[in-house]
Amino acid sequence: MGPSRDHTIESLDTGLRLMQLFLTHDSLTVTEAAGLLSIGRSTAHRVLSTLEGRGFAIREAPGGGYSAGPELARLGRPAGFAGAVREQVAAVLEDAVLRTGETVQSAALIGDQIMITDGRESPHPVRVMLETGRTHPAHATSGGKMLLSRMTTEQLCTLYPQERLAEVTPHTLTSRAALLAELADIRACGYALSRGESVRGMNAVAVPLTGPGRRDRLALTAAAPADRGGDAALVRRAEELRLSAALLGAAGEPAAHPH
Repeated sequence: MGPSRDHTIESLDTGLRLMQLFLTHDSLTVTEAAGLLSIGRSTAHRVLSTLEGRGFAIREAPGGGYSAGPELARLGRPAGFAGAVREQVAAVLEDAVLRTGETVQSAALIGDQIMITDGRESPHPVRVMLETGRTHPAHATSGGKMLLSRMTTEQLCTLYPQERLAEVTPHTLTSRAALLAELADIRACGYALSRGESVRGMNAVAVPLTGPGRRDRLALTAAAPADRGGDAALVRRAEELRLSAALLGAAGEPAAHPH
């Protein structure tokens, strides 16, 4: 659903719609942009030139097309990729893998998906493999649920407008109502669990890993094969992860002791 026309600034709306095109197009000419947005070529040219001037678009060559600029890429960069934060998170991960003995990862929320931004693998011969750069449905993972729990109910209903959620495994939460109920529990205890919900036979736990700003909000997770990931082990690892997360200097709001 688009914005109410009574409150729309037409030129701003056109610019925003044009930026959205870069999500699905590596490059756009003025003619292509005009056709896709059903606007005149002169309007498309002015908007692209404005975006170029602000760093949101780059002109590939004189007379050529435009591609996403550095400012647009920066806005879309997941949490945890800034240089200073990445160095601090690396120290947290090194500590966490020593404390837990299991594969640990940092995860950022991008829409209704989480992306693994960094991690360290368990020394065990049988272990969860590191998946840096991979995305997963947030509602099926411990890290995703941890990050979703930091959102308001209104924000969550906007993110998940349908009651039905995608089933990743037979253990995945498949209703928005069930997800909202579990997120309330996560807020109360301060950690999130996933028991075979994203990968069969893999259990995981996550705690908040909060950087200096909202854009650097991450989850710190520990994942293990199910035979090393019973409830008692997961709760114990939540405490170990909290100790590691504290190294970042701002490990999120105080949480209740697990029970």
